Amino acid sequence: MEFPHPLRRATLIRRYKRFLSDHRLDDGTAVTAHVANPGAMTGLLEDGAETWLSPAMNPKRKLAFGWEMVRVGRGLVGVNTSRPNRLAAEAIEAGALPTLAGYETIRREVPYGERSRVDFLLEAEGRPPCYVEVKNVHLRRGPHAAFPDSVTARGTKHLRELAQAAETGARAVMLYIVQREDCARFTLAADIDPAYAAAFAEARARGVEALCHACRLSTDGITVDRPLPIDEPA
Repeated sequence: MEFPHPLRRATLIRRYKRFLSDHRLDDGTAVTAHVANPGAMTGLLEDGAETWLSPAMNPKRKLAFGWEMVRVGRGLVGVNTSRPNRLAAEAIEAGALPTLAGYETIRREVPYGERSRVDFLLEAEGRPPCYVEVKNVHLRRGPHAAFPDSVTARGTKHLRELAQAAETGARAVMLYIVQREDCARFTLAADIDPAYAAAFAEARARGVEALCHACRLSTDGITVDRPLPIDEPA
């Protein structure tokens, strides 16, 4: 995924009211950027951090920028939780996720479960349908990428619906996209959301598959990269 317009470098002033953040551009201008991220963003909100903002080209947008990435240490971390679905779609269509390759059609936002829409439904003649839910990951704990960074009742609901799909004979996959390069493995942050961790364990026992991939990030774009092993929470 390439950014359609060049990003602007800035310095973080603060994040507030969940979806708002203030930054100072390199030319000294203070701007407010939309934060497409409902989570806690633990470890990503250090005052004075280098940030990268995407310009809003739609004149009807209330804010002129959206917050895309932040530099943590020597690497970039993607904070825009609307990006992983597009990243996953590009990777699936390109055959870059071998375990999800070989399907003839990819449909998005297909109704299923209890008034939900699955992120992707993959279909091919002679194969069970494959339901894929995608989650964004940006929390790091030691060598591990971890999910979630805040309580997610919606995420727990998705796991239960995937489990129901698996029990009908369909294939059901929980795909975690890690928008950072500095993690070697993946685990669940069970202390942050015990209900999600319990639902994950139950879903796995009922036939749900779990996949995790890290990304390569630059100020030009983001690409799904190597798979990360999944560890049980400590």
